Amino acid sequence: MAAGGSGTHGRRWDGAGASRCRCGDRGGTTLIAQGVTSIAICFLNSYVNPAHERAAAGALASACPEASITASIDVLPSMGEYERCSTTVVNAYVVPALRGYLTRLEEGLRGIGVSAPLLIGNSNGGLSTAAHAQRRPVFFITSGRAAGAVGAARMGTRIGVQDLIAFDMGGTTASATLIRNGEVSRTHEYEFRDGISTPSRFIKAGGYMMRVPTVDVAEVGSGAGSIAARDEGGLLRVGPVSAGALPGPACYGKGGDYPTVTDANLALGLIPPALGGGSITLDAKAGRAAIARHIAQPVDLSVDAAAQGIRDVVNANMARAIRAVTVERGLDPRDFTLLAFGGSGPVHACDVAASLGMTRVLFPAAPGVFTAAGMLAGRLEHHFLRPFLADLREFDATGLETLVRVMQQDAANAFSSEGYQGTALTHAFSLDMRFRGQEASLAIALPEDTTAASLRTAFMENYRETYGYVSDDRIETVALRLVAALAEGPVLDFSAAQKTHTRTTAKTTRPAYFGSKAGWLDVPVMRREAAGETLTGPIILESDDCTVVIPPDAHALGDSAGNLLVTLD
Repeated sequence: MAAGGSGTHGRRWDGAGASRCRCGDRGGTTLIAQGVTSIAICFLNSYVNPAHERAAAGALASACPEASITASIDVLPSMGEYERCSTTVVNAYVVPALRGYLTRLEEGLRGIGVSAPLLIGNSNGGLSTAAHAQRRPVFFITSGRAAGAVGAARMGTRIGVQDLIAFDMGGTTASATLIRNGEVSRTHEYEFRDGISTPSRFIKAGGYMMRVPTVDVAEVGSGAGSIAARDEGGLLRVGPVSAGALPGPACYGKGGDYPTVTDANLALGLIPPALGGGSITLDAKAGRAAIARHIAQPVDLSVDAAAQGIRDVVNANMARAIRAVTVERGLDPRDFTLLAFGGSGPVHACDVAASLGMTRVLFPAAPGVFTAAGMLAGRLEHHFLRPFLADLREFDATGLETLVRVMQQDAANAFSSEGYQGTALTHAFSLDMRFRGQEASLAIALPEDTTAASLRTAFMENYRETYGYVSDDRIETVALRLVAALAEGPVLDFSAAQKTHTRTTAKTTRPAYFGSKAGWLDVPVMRREAAGETLTGPIILESDDCTVVIPPDAHALGDSAGNLLVTLD
């Protein structure tokens, strides 16, 4: 449930209005009786004077103690009522589920003797405490994708490949993130939409807007569990509906009737008949039967052709995500290396890369758990935002310096409250700027010598790079941002990784289908850890966490850490 109002606009408020904001016992009882479990509050001008909004939140918390209350001033204290309200509503929607999950997780960890603090990956690629995640879950919506991107950047820097596209394909979705010169692309606005979810820098509305610091990721509803079906016009569609883990794909034998990407890959011989080190046995006949029943027979296709069609469609969907972070930004994907991970990414990566003209695909040592490793590459951090609306021609350097010191103290207080008193912190400040009259802004890192001239130069360069042109309009600042992080602490060092060796060197073969051009081939299959440093496709490498498919005429070169770089013909 969301509540809104005008609030106050810069007026002095002495608290006398609190009684007028009261929900009342009867109102609170009515809300709870209607099944309301979470309430979002957003007053129009609360970012200037939050008194009314805080009073309303307090009254509702007293009247509805069973409900979670989210006030916009605690989530996004900045102008832009639509973005602030949408972000607040998303936060309120997620709070009950995430709070319950994290509470159970912490209790379970304590129950088995784990006393270490629980840290949660956030959407910006850093870490936060579980208590912070329970209060502001909207900052954690894309945390998994962000962790993988941060890990990709660190690994790429370690091996000397700094221009990457991080490609993550799991069971329900696939995503792409741009990494240039070893730096992960980030933004402060993201929107979940039907079809493809991306930062709303170019397209806005039609989805769920979240104005939060986040890794700049494009995501599509295409994964290993995505269901293949024909739409009303008879065209084949794959996703975004997923079979999930239960009942799962038809080949799981748990009651799933509809064919999925997993069923197609199994029918084509690209994945083994057992997953997870043999813990999940797949029923190839059930998978082929589902493909035949729902896809092949209605249009008089063979099961092989239908399975390849499913694979082609899902590959096209995922290529769309990569185009969103490259071609749509004026970049050529052929200039980048595709780093593929996730449980399903290595099965599809080479075909997706080839469809975009990319010739280099990089597989980390453990793709199926690479996102988890990426979380270990992040540092504990906090995010702060304060309004700073002014015409750049009247730039107030003293006022900015004062606000910087206030926010640095806010950061010190936040870390001290979590037990990090006196710990050295890093402070990354940026200033939201825009042309006067525009709604959208760009976050500009504060130059070392922060003057009106240096800010103008940095903004114009960033704006031209983003949109391809600049305006002669006046420039204004909107808000000051701070990402404060622990300056020290353990993080995963990819340079210390070493390849795991095994005595198992047995190589088998199985038929696998590589499209209409190559057809069915008897393909060598072996454990990935047993593979040599140089390989030539076609070959399928299997491990407990994923399967790597290397197509015909491709060449692979391994390194001492177990990473594999594939060059496509």
